[in-house]
Amino acid sequence: MDPVQRVKKNFSESIQIKTEAAELLAPVIAAAADAMTACLLGEHKILSCGNGGSAADAQHFSSEMLNRFEMERPGLPAIALTTDTSTITSIANDYQYAEIFSKQIRALGQAGDILLAFSTSGESHNIIHAIDAAHDRDMSVVALTGREGGQIADLMKQNDFELRVPSWSTARIQEVHIMIIHSLCDLIDRHLLGQE
Repeated sequence: MDPVQRVKKNFSESIQIKTEAAELLAPVIAAAADAMTACLLGEHKILSCGNGGSAADAQHFSSEMLNRFEMERPGLPAIALTTDTSTITSIANDYQYAEIFSKQIRALGQAGDILLAFSTSGESHNIIHAIDAAHDRDMSVVALTGREGGQIADLMKQNDFELRVPSWSTARIQEVHIMIIHSLCDLIDRHLLGQE
């Protein structure tokens, strides 16, 4: 395929998946944003985690909360559990890689906090352990997944939200995850600042 046509095909696929995801996920995104807003108003925090590109997504979300999104406001309490290499490597070395997030959640998470977890496959062992740890700490979970939701889909409880992108392509799933992040940030800001 011609390189220009290949680029256009990638754009078209991304647009198609975003359109499908918007129809499917908009109500759940809005409900998750409401829960996150209530968490923040209750003086709790949001912990986020993921692997690879999803680690970047976790950090992307926390930076939008701690600094600002599109409107001026005070920083909001959000921590990406992917950024402390000394902690991550010590846990991986002394225990196992599957515990790199769960041990942090057990130390930092409190009842009323929210875990924002990213896994395109829904099968990441350290994210599964993180969700278990969050539930043990009486935290709600917002899970961004793809494909068929994997094992993570089975872990969701009544106060949790799974935002599953209807695609098997990791690239397309991650592109929609970024759109979801921005939608969450936008709704949180509008709730907190009282703007329609």
